[in-house]
Amino acid sequence: MRRTRPMLDPAGVKNMKQLIDLRWIAVIGQIITIVFTQWVFHIPLPVELMIGILSSLIGLNLLSLFRWYTLPSASNLELMTGFLIDVGALTALLYLSGGATNPFVFLYPLQLALAAVLLASWSTWTLVGITSICFAGLTRFYVPLQLPAGGVEQLFDLHIIGMWICFVLDAVLLIVFMSRINRNLRERDANLAGMRQRAAEEDHIVRMGLLASGAAHELGTPLATLAVTLNDWRRMPQFKNDPEMLQEIGELQHELDRCKTIVSGILMSSGEARGGSIVVTNASDFVIDLVREWSSSRNSKALKYGRFAGEDCRIVSDSALKQIISNVLDNAAEVSPEWVKLTATHADGMFTITVRDRGPGFTPEILENLGKPYQSTKGKVGGGLGLFLVMNIVRKLGGSMSAENGEEGGAIVTLQMPMDALSMEDEDVGHIWV
Repeated sequence: MRRTRPMLDPAGVKNMKQLIDLRWIAVIGQIITIVFTQWVFHIPLPVELMIGILSSLIGLNLLSLFRWYTLPSASNLELMTGFLIDVGALTALLYLSGGATNPFVFLYPLQLALAAVLLASWSTWTLVGITSICFAGLTRFYVPLQLPAGGVEQLFDLHIIGMWICFVLDAVLLIVFMSRINRNLRERDANLAGMRQRAAEEDHIVRMGLLASGAAHELGTPLATLAVTLNDWRRMPQFKNDPEMLQEIGELQHELDRCKTIVSGILMSSGEARGGSIVVTNASDFVIDLVREWSSSRNSKALKYGRFAGEDCRIVSDSALKQIISNVLDNAAEVSPEWVKLTATHADGMFTITVRDRGPGFTPEILENLGKPYQSTKGKVGGGLGLFLVMNIVRKLGGSMSAENGEEGGAIVTLQMPMDALSMEDEDVGHIWV
């Protein structure tokens, strides 16, 4: 069976995309500033050099669109490199437009605030040191602004206006991008919490599998002893000549054979006795065999099954796959012993099994905690593991399980599994449990 790939943390790439968006805003804002300074306030600037720097940022962003929008993750070093590029471009533009006297020098703290959230501690402090050096350098080395005649009197007013614009930009961009970044980080934390929960559940399943395998081994000897005893009883005159006793012995033999089948299934699912555990068959034949085996082993005529809907195809039939579907059928038959309906379909690459019953349905608490262990309405100690096991096995196949109450009463449980996960692979056939 194919296994699903581990989920990758997308928060790094999402944060890198935020930096790309911030760079677009910075480029647009800097172009507008250059236009106003050059042609509205008539302060000459080295426009060619400044446009060259901005063109480099535009080219970097265009390349980033093809790179970061296709990668699964971004490292701390890659994020830091993006910050350093932005700091370098800002320093170059400030150098060409008055250095530290330019009010837009206070865009440095915006970079540092974002870095404090996104980068590792050492990276943030490294960026603090670099920006401090850049700021200090701009106090000594820069291209002075060539003010027009009479512009000295307006210099203070222009500086105040520039500081106000810089403040508004810092405040707005900080709020917008910090909110986005915090959302990304919350999503990452939620994904990590989900992965931890899934790992804990899978560990619980492994421990249960080990216990079940050990119990199956231990049961082998007493079951064999019972089989020998029943065969001896069949030949004893006091039982052989009593039809009623022979019938009861036959029923005991049937139940014993069922116990042996269950034990063999546990051993096969745990990786032992592999020779008979995997069968390549059609999806429709798999469902028909499942229905026949379940009805026969439970001596039940309650299960209703029509025909397989959708395109038939070859799949790998594993004993554990039958077991999880049988588990759902057992739960349905327990609350609705007179009528249980199973439907099977193949559509859009998904193999779907739906089980309906006419029981009381699920309680809101069960639906809310579907798939969690020990969630049961039967009041049994240790109960509620059936759907927990089913959900985790289906999830390992890349599928899903859902449950709801029918409009006319009863419960509906739906299992959806990718047909690719059930199909034969080239020289790679494994067990669901592995």
